[in-house]
Amino acid sequence: QVQLVESGGGLVQPGGSLRLSCAAPGSIFRASVMGWYRQVPGKQRELVARIMPGGSTTYADSVMGRFTISRDNAKTTVSLQMDTLIPEDTAVYYCHVSILRSTGWEYFWGQGTQVTVSS
Repeated sequence: QVQLVESGGGLVQPGGSLRLSCAAPGSIFRASVMGWYRQVPGKQRELVARIMPGGSTTYADSVMGRFTISRDNAKTTVSLQMDTLIPEDTAVYYCHVSILRSTGWEYFWGQGTQVTVSS
């Protein structure tokens, strides 16, 4: 089992910023695809952003230009900088790891952190 440690999140006013971080074990980090997903009650969990081991990134259309995902291989952490937040960004945000083993892909989730955008 892989333990992911998330930090950040909280309450912010519309237009504000928050930064989420997720620490993963160093033994798997460099080879892992790291991502952030979010979920609101009654809806499916959706991809927010993803970063490949080589650094290429993917973003959901709804956050393009406002959110930035980055990875620090030395600290084995992935971060999500969220700017210009809007109420629709309110959700529980989950760190996600995908790693290709000899037996196939394995996936792991963080415990989730609440982000609330409200005035």
